[in-house]
Amino acid sequence: MAEWNPRNTSRARTLRHQATPAERMLWRYLARSQAGAKFSRQMPVGPYFADFLCRALKLVVECDGISHDRAPQSDAVRDNWMQANGYTVLRFTNGDVLGNSEGVVLAIAEEVQRLKSPKA
Repeated sequence: MAEWNPRNTSRARTLRHQATPAERMLWRYLARSQAGAKFSRQMPVGPYFADFLCRALKLVVECDGISHDRAPQSDAVRDNWMQANGYTVLRFTNGDVLGNSEGVVLAIAEEVQRLKSPKA
């Protein structure tokens, strides 16, 4: 029988309250399903927290700030875990989100459509 682990909702709540300006801007689009799917923010996925998660499509969207530049190997380990567990991960820099939010949302919407389309 699988072991049940309770969600760390207090950690998720803290992360939501500490969202970067880029995360807040992107959430304005994703919260209204403008990318074509329902997303939640700061969701636990295995041992990690996803900035944005579409559960139905197993799509994770990450906004990377300067802290990600300091430890890219951590992101690689995390991405490998996500992919090994069936998740697709899209990463955007905070600069991309703040400077080209429409392009970022379009890229997310294209990935949503790709994941929704029947496999040939």
